[in-house]
Amino acid sequence: MKDEHNQEHDHLSQKEPGSCEKACACNEQQGEEMQEASEKECEIKEDFELKYQEMHEKYLRVHADFENVKKRLERDKSMALEYAYEKIALDLLPVIDALLGAHRSAIEVDKESALTKGLELTMEKLHEVLARHGIEGIECLEEFDPNFHNAIMQVKSEEKENGKIVQVLQQGYKYKGRVLRPAMVSIAKND
Repeated sequence: MKDEHNQEHDHLSQKEPGSCEKACACNEQQGEEMQEASEKECEIKEDFELKYQEMHEKYLRVHADFENVKKRLERDKSMALEYAYEKIALDLLPVIDALLGAHRSAIEVDKESALTKGLELTMEKLHEVLARHGIEGIECLEEFDPNFHNAIMQVKSEEKENGKIVQVLQQGYKYKGRVLRPAMVSIAKND
């Protein structure tokens, strides 16, 4: 390489005096320009990589948000499908109450009448159908549970302890574990 430079230097010095310095200066300038271009290229490359990283992180965040929304919508859809009968069940409760009232009245008149037996069978069938679709009555045993029972009055009772259910005034129902309507009960208060 030095030989080539020296030969070029000798060749130029023979043709023109001072041209050797010009050639060396030109070579130095070209070297500096190439170095500057290389530095600019590195800066551009680093800038591009930085922007790429930022865009990639934004993409990952947006994609994660999208997946979360998608999962939430799927969960909401499955919940809506699972509890689709809830509104119709609520609409059926007054009909069930009317049948229960008719049955009680029929029992008071004649326990053995065909009407009483017919109402009893109708109530049994209705409860079977409702149970098949996840609608069931709330049990009102002795213990009062505020999650399932609504105490609308307190009565004295010699047979029951304080806080125990004395009488069911309106049957409560739940749909797949969720309370449709709490049972209205009276509870004992002997104090």
